[in-house]
Order: sequence, then structure tokens, then C-alpha cells
Amino acid sequence: MKGHLSADTPVAASASLVWDAYRGLELGRLVTELLGDVIGRAEVVEGDGGVGTIIKLTFPPGTPGAGYMKEIFRIADEEKRVKESETIEGGFKALGFDQYRIRLEVIEKDAVSSIIRSSVEYEIGDDSKTDLASLATTKPLEIMAETIGKYVAQKNSSTS
Repeated sequence: MKGHLSADTPVAASASLVWDAYRGLELGRLVTELLGDVIGRAEVVEGDGGVGTIIKLTFPPGTPGAGYMKEIFRIADEEKRVKESETIEGGFKALGFDQYRIRLEVIEKDAVSSIIRSSVEYEIGDDSKTDLASLATTKPLEIMAETIGKYVAQKNSSTS
């Protein structure tokens, strides 16, 4: 069984400014700084933020499941402003998903606003585990997009 979820978050900042926050390793730093108690703490296992980089996200205490996940960056497209990662250990893999991918895309609306599109694609190979699909969610990605979007917009308005 395959599934796909997507959510769009409007941001009052240009796509280039939002992408600066989402590209490379900056996103992990911001998640740890701004959302460490909600989403978790990100640390680089290996890599420089490009394709092949492995990040470990340690979830806050009380989060159900494995308590952490490791993901690898599969796509980092500067031109299209797309970043895609795949869970390789812990997290949704530990819950029984065969594959769990996150795609983050920054879409330009106009010179001063953009959209962060957060998508999840998943695969569950065992038909007896189809109830797992109800666990797939974009909610943490939406929280991240809202928080980082506000951070970028406020940072931009204070420097202009």
C-alpha cells in the first residue's frame, strides 16, 4: 500500500529567504533552536547538508515510538527549492513502514510571500499493517513550516 499526504503553509517572506532557512543544515539548526521541545533535536551524523547527508532527530521525552529517527537527504535541488529525505532508521521505519519520505518545497508566490509545501510519501508492504497508514502525518512538518516561516518573516522585517 502506498500513500501521499501534503499540506501548504503560506509564509510572509520571499521564497529565497525561506529557502535559505530550509536548505542544507540550517533547517536542523532552526528545528533544534526553535522547536526542540516540540519536534526534537537534530544532529548531523555525516555529510555537509547535500545529498547523502544523514541527520538524527531525537524526539522530545514522551513521544511515542522509537524516540529518534535517522534520515538521509535524497534530493537537494537549489534551483527548484526542493529537499527530500527518507527515514532509514527509527521513527516511522520502527513503527513498521517500509518507506517514509518527506519532501519540502518552497514555492514563490510573489516578491514578498511564498508557500512551504510539506509532503509525505509512504509505503506499507504488509497488508496486515494497513492500519499504520493512519499514523502518517504532515502535522510536525506543518508546525515546522509555520514556526520557521514566522521566524524568517520576523527576521526579514527587523532587517529591512
